Amino acid sequence: MIAFIDDHRGEYGVEPICRVLRIAPSTYHARVVQRADPAKASPRAQQDLVLTAQIRRVHEANFGVYGARKVWRQLAREGVAVARCTVERLMRQMGLHGAVRGKERRTTIADKATPCPADKVNRQFRTLQPNVLWVADFTYVATWQGFVYVAFVIDVFARRIVGWRVSRTAHTDFVLDALEQALHDRRPLKGGLIHHSDRGRQYVSILYTERLVEAGIEPSVGSVGDSYDNALAETVIGLFKTEVIRRRGPWRNMEAVEFATLEWVDWYNHRRLLEPIGNMPPAEAEVRYYAQLETPALAA
Repeated sequence: MIAFIDDHRGEYGVEPICRVLRIAPSTYHARVVQRADPAKASPRAQQDLVLTAQIRRVHEANFGVYGARKVWRQLAREGVAVARCTVERLMRQMGLHGAVRGKERRTTIADKATPCPADKVNRQFRTLQPNVLWVADFTYVATWQGFVYVAFVIDVFARRIVGWRVSRTAHTDFVLDALEQALHDRRPLKGGLIHHSDRGRQYVSILYTERLVEAGIEPSVGSVGDSYDNALAETVIGLFKTEVIRRRGPWRNMEAVEFATLEWVDWYNHRRLLEPIGNMPPAEAEVRYYAQLETPALAA
């Protein structure tokens, strides 16, 4: 309402506009004075100014994808006591909002002629510790130079991305590179890890299956035509598409997608709050898990 008067006062005058809007001209003039000198504002208005700066900082620091709930939780982690409804009100006034997910499309093509391992997960995407269950999938991104493909390997325990790769082709070597990164970084023990994917021909290929066996990893594959059988991987890919690809496009080339993916994966693993694991980043959840293991040992 104040902004409306600002925009039209030169044409109609303050008093006539206030009369139509049924507010006192003194109310408008008081707001103008407060805007010019914040020290004269009410305590609530002064608090709103401080919170507005903090909300904008959190929103910008997290790729502009956080809605009011995530911003509110991040402020709470920083020790800022504020009601969620206040964050919602101020973000609405600032025109800030979170990313909204769209409908995802399937990218992998099932190879019905290739024998597949059994489904050893049965949609139970929860584990009690890291390196027990990994899920894998990939997606595509349109660029000015054609499609590129992005593969992910995710540790289910804290939903941490442990391997990823960007490629101009969707051949088996491409998803195998993402697996190799995960194996190099995590070095899982042989015999204690399941790798789950859909029935895409890249994941059920002889080359990929042999690498899993060599690493002592038990392969698991979901059923045909059932998106829920690899739902966690698709959820992470959905976040990637929503928070990076759709918000920052159009994309010039593969190098631009690769750099953005690198930046996003680092943020996702170390700073993004994930509600299913207690509104903390995946890396923090893993640190807490290993710290709990050490506590009894120290006590003994």
